[in-house]
Amino acid sequence: MACGGDLKDVDMNSIPLVALNYTVRQQLSLYLNPSSVVASDWTRLGEEMCYSYLEIRNFERSQNPTQAILEDWEKKCYRATVGGLLEMLKNIERNDILTDLAALIEADCKKYLQRQRELSLPPVQDETVDSSRSSGITICDDPTGQMPELFDAFICYCSKDIAFVHEMITRLEQDHYKLKLCVFDRDVLPGTCLWSISSELIERRCRKMVVIISDDYLDSKECDFQTKFALSLSPGAREKRLIPVKYKSMSRPYPSILSFITVCDYTNKCTQVWFWERLAKALKN
Repeated sequence: MACGGDLKDVDMNSIPLVALNYTVRQQLSLYLNPSSVVASDWTRLGEEMCYSYLEIRNFERSQNPTQAILEDWEKKCYRATVGGLLEMLKNIERNDILTDLAALIEADCKKYLQRQRELSLPPVQDETVDSSRSSGITICDDPTGQMPELFDAFICYCSKDIAFVHEMITRLEQDHYKLKLCVFDRDVLPGTCLWSISSELIERRCRKMVVIISDDYLDSKECDFQTKFALSLSPGAREKRLIPVKYKSMSRPYPSILSFITVCDYTNKCTQVWFWERLAKALKN
């Protein structure tokens, strides 16, 4: 697929598959779901992804097998990229898809790259005014910005789960583990930009990130942003950087974007006695 505009010098293999939105995935399904004797379908794509015959047969039970296999490939292969998918479509000779969906795919990739640029650039300000970075963003920051406060882990949580966050603070900070957690409502100075400060803390100030999973988490735009931002960092090491924690039963499906990472499950009564020890060691490693 020829890349135009901002994408002409971009390696498509550097853009994760998560950049492709719902519309593009639905269009791919419309092309690949129907079986045809004259064109390769989703099963041929599955072979390119190195799925076995039995695995592909299992995907046939899905209402939308193309969507299911894309989601599974994205979870199992953390190097799943837009470039990799385009190369596979070329290998199975679906040049019609590459041509017809080129504009939509490029638009999604441009949006993804723009978001990454916005996250990496500091806000434009009058140099005579102290920025949040130079004057400090957490309550214990050095006001000169010379010694930023660092943490063992950033805690991603929604407000309704704050009681468990308090227990986490007691167990991990005040007990013998002596870890230092970044809890937004406790540690971040008011008046700062939620998105830019979250990005700064996750990427530069915290070694790990704990994601507290609950039904309420699934509805939180802040948690969604923080999780996706953390997953976009250092793709080769992201499984070790992010630790999902499930502390109560859920009525809704577990988020698929995290299903490839081992969860620390507080709801399992049989292993609850080891919960805090396992979590503390994961944060120290």
